[in-house]
Amino acid sequence: MIRLLTILALTTLSAIAEGPAATPVSPAPAGQPGADAPPAPREVAVPEPAASTADSSRVAVLGYHEFSETSQETAMRIHTSKFRNQMATLRQLGITVISLDDFLAWRRGEKTIPEKCALITMDDGWRSVYSDAYPILKEFGYPFTLYLYKNYIDGGGRALTTPMIQEMLKDGATLGSHSVSHPYPAIVKAQRRKGPHQLDAFLRKEVGESKRFIEAKFATKVTTFAYPGGYVTEEMLPLAQEFGYSSLFTVLPGKISQDTDAQRLPRYMILGNYDKIYEIATTFSQAGPAAPAGTITGLTQVTPYPVTPEPGAVINSRLPVISTDLSTLAGLDPATLTMQVSGFGQVPATFDPVTKQFAWQVNRRLRQPFCQITVNWLDAAGNKPDVPLCWTFQLDCTAAYLPEGK
Repeated sequence: MIRLLTILALTTLSAIAEGPAATPVSPAPAGQPGADAPPAPREVAVPEPAASTADSSRVAVLGYHEFSETSQETAMRIHTSKFRNQMATLRQLGITVISLDDFLAWRRGEKTIPEKCALITMDDGWRSVYSDAYPILKEFGYPFTLYLYKNYIDGGGRALTTPMIQEMLKDGATLGSHSVSHPYPAIVKAQRRKGPHQLDAFLRKEVGESKRFIEAKFATKVTTFAYPGGYVTEEMLPLAQEFGYSSLFTVLPGKISQDTDAQRLPRYMILGNYDKIYEIATTFSQAGPAAPAGTITGLTQVTPYPVTPEPGAVINSRLPVISTDLSTLAGLDPATLTMQVSGFGQVPATFDPVTKQFAWQVNRRLRQPFCQITVNWLDAAGNKPDVPLCWTFQLDCTAAYLPEGK
């Protein structure tokens, strides 16, 4: 699971995938919540953009997992002191932290909110949310939402207990569903191979039973869902509507406007070991000259090694070659190189010992508007890099459009 978010997490924005968390492999063991990860593999066609008539307000949804001041920071775990600094920074930057209720009312056009807002979410149900994050959130008076998966509530060890959750609810926390078992993409795909009826029954339990359980146990209304690992498939969407979910969150990065697709709302998964994501999440573009063509507005990315497509680039090919030039990386053990691609998980990238290029030809058309890449390795001494190589590029869905079957 930690692997999952680690990979998920990586990119200048946040990510996930289907392999080891962004690398999903099998459900997390009892007492250990599943990780989410950024890019969010999903197998749904991207609709063509529609003209927006929404107001100018934007919301950055911040996603957190575990907290500790003494344990090493990871993609999923952030130091408590850093979290407190991040909460203070929101106030310093003039970013208003809104409640889930205010967010939903704004989305329905029933309420106005400031132009720069943040929504704070906590996934899985780690006990440190109660012991470390909750006191800080109370100190700042910030509302927050817990996305819980049924099998981890009262799961012992580092899991939240019912009394802890009830106490936080009394202080204004809200609850959302994060499934029953936090299934990794590989589990969902295995169910699909068993046939449509088996998949439907599986998804009905994961999407529907989790909502019914939380509503009954905590006497609260649940109308939002956070996809485990950000993984979305076409079959989930009508079920979410059937069960009464009004808003569903991925782990794809981006600001939310009033007309953003409610079934694929972006979130920035905040990583303990990569601060750039928080910086991007709290950067709201200002009015001014238009950004150069071929770049993602408001997104500045710098990678220590050359990569293709370039960081922040907007491309019009759904089948690009993704690569990085590691010729200046000293002490690399090529056998340990891995590449994670949002929507694909770990991919079979190859290393050229002559050119030192680590590359993969995309073999299935990209369907997500953002593609997040994470490259990791060990050196000859078996050490990981301080920060994985990660970057994000964007797909021009209209220019890259190809009819199904082409």
